[in-house]
Amino acid sequence: MKKVIGFNVFDMKEKQTFGIQFVGRKNREKEKNFTLFARITINGVVSEISLKQNISSDDWNPVTESGKGRKVEIKELNQFLDQVRTKLNNIYRELMVEGNLPTVVIVKNHFLGIVEQGKSILDAFDYHKKVAQGNLSDNTLQHYTTTEKYVKEFLEAQFKTTDVYLRAINYKFITDFEYFLRNRKPVDHQKPMQNNGVMKHIERFRKVIGLAQKLDWLKIDPFRNYQIKFKKVEMGYLEPDELQKIEGTKFKLERLEFTKDIFIFSCYTGLAYIDVIQLSPEEIHLGTDGNYWIISSRQKTRTPLRIPILPKARLIIDRYINHPRSKFNQTIFPVISNQKLNSYLKEVADFCNITKNLTFHLARHTFCNNGDFK
Repeated sequence: MKKVIGFNVFDMKEKQTFGIQFVGRKNREKEKNFTLFARITINGVVSEISLKQNISSDDWNPVTESGKGRKVEIKELNQFLDQVRTKLNNIYRELMVEGNLPTVVIVKNHFLGIVEQGKSILDAFDYHKKVAQGNLSDNTLQHYTTTEKYVKEFLEAQFKTTDVYLRAINYKFITDFEYFLRNRKPVDHQKPMQNNGVMKHIERFRKVIGLAQKLDWLKIDPFRNYQIKFKKVEMGYLEPDELQKIEGTKFKLERLEFTKDIFIFSCYTGLAYIDVIQLSPEEIHLGTDGNYWIISSRQKTRTPLRIPILPKARLIIDRYINHPRSKFNQTIFPVISNQKLNSYLKEVADFCNITKNLTFHLARHTFCNNGDFK
């Protein structure tokens, strides 16, 4: 049940008092004329709306709050006042039905057409970005940035704009966004988005909108009738001969050779992309057994890590630890985005005639499914 400033709206309805009066004020330019105002009162708080209507003081009845006489202009004025009263009453009722606690300012603004449009989708993403700092890993925050980028692309394609108000989001908006993601054609080497990729972006979008709803930027959850459906996917892994094929291939392009090396390093350590990229020399330790170990924690879950560095992984570390980009970032490896890395892995797979969907995540599963590595 929605709360407003600590009070339950539906409990407060019984205590609300609402009144409308029409009053005449003397016109400074014409002493005999009144300028008419609609006076709104809610719980003792008063506000007035100028109706831009003038009437002779002789023709105004302050008791009945209407014009006196049978003249045509008096009848028209009284009809207008009835319409104003009806409109103000309707505005008040609609606000109450919507779960709002009306104030004289809100009712007046609605009558005058001055309705606050509210926050936008990008406002919601910006606020989420601010409060998520420190709670989510840099890699997860980057995923939200990618989702925001796709939302902007969708808005441009669907509405010819880069932002819309939150009130524009409904079930159709969400299903149209899903359709857009499923049919989006990547401009790089990537394949079109699969179901689970689409659902991850929808899931992140839902979390951002959920935050906006908690902030009372949105009255109704637009996802209430929408179901996110992930498909169970059996994650594959490389067989030893497939891994050897990649290891034995030399690439003329430096970016592909680096992609191959960093992928193989993950195969022999089981580290996720973010843990490999952020691995620093301080996390390499000489153990009591005389071997080197990676002692760290997973960026995503903060789970402690203690992984022996096998000879092939050690060779790859030695190859890149003194690279200028590694030294600049104080990391073992030069920094590269996950998106680019996975894009280059498609080229590595094509070159090595690997038919499996080669992604960096596949390296972790290759490590887990090959006992000889451990």
